[in-house]
Amino acid sequence: MYEIIFLIVLGLAWIIFATVQDLRTREVANWLNFSLIIFALGFRFFYSLFSESFGFFYQGLIGLGIFFVLGNALYYGRMFAGGDAKLMIALGAVLPFSEIFKINLRIFASFFFIFLFVGAFYGLIVSLYLGLKNFKKFRREFSKRLKSKRKFIYAFMFLGVLLMALGFIENLLFYTGVLVFVLPYFYLYAKSVEEVCMIKKIKTKYLTEGDWLYKDLRVGKKTIKASWDGLNKREIELIRKAHKEIKIKQGIQFVPVFLVSFVVLVYFWFVGKFEELWFLI
Repeated sequence: MYEIIFLIVLGLAWIIFATVQDLRTREVANWLNFSLIIFALGFRFFYSLFSESFGFFYQGLIGLGIFFVLGNALYYGRMFAGGDAKLMIALGAVLPFSEIFKINLRIFASFFFIFLFVGAFYGLIVSLYLGLKNFKKFRREFSKRLKSKRKFIYAFMFLGVLLMALGFIENLLFYTGVLVFVLPYFYLYAKSVEEVCMIKKIKTKYLTEGDWLYKDLRVGKKTIKASWDGLNKREIELIRKAHKEIKIKQGIQFVPVFLVSFVVLVYFWFVGKFEELWFLI
């Protein structure tokens, strides 16, 4: 049990540090994520070496592999920024609390579903706060998008009503129809919040690697694309020579979701309610 406590304290300390860094600078340093992997696997290796049972170490490697796939899927699916994806991967070396693979799979699934729930709630609260903080601009942007996307909205409304009408055959179709009906409004709401609250004009001297361009940017004869990977050092150098200010797109600082999700998972594990949590999921 002491080895699990050490891993939990290790993971908690690193996530707290990453949360502070994310809130202050909007990025999580690579050295922080990579050092968590090194410390977690290093501890697992030496513990296994002295206990003469390498199951504890192997489960850490398996967890790292599974979360490597998950983190990259979320990154290339454009749900995560690079720092968030690397932190998710690093947690794969921490979360296997058991030497039994089946139990660890439940831990992984539980953490992921907790993460999704906390992330959805957190994203809604932050977007509501940003929308209310910039309410006049948000209202104008939302109204403009409603008018310009009428065909898009009507198509979803028609499909939603059709599915709800088929609800007498299967209840699931009714609830799916309700979701489809309101989906375009949530989408336009999110895009309006992004346009009004997440687009910032900054001096190019403050650009850092990974910053997202708002739109493609012309620098001399070269066009720098607004890609999900963000700006690299060479692109930043070119931009600084040609522009004093540019617009960038910022995302919601998401590392606090890792912290809350990790604490919730650990709480259920230690109070002996993990099976109940798995049953709810």
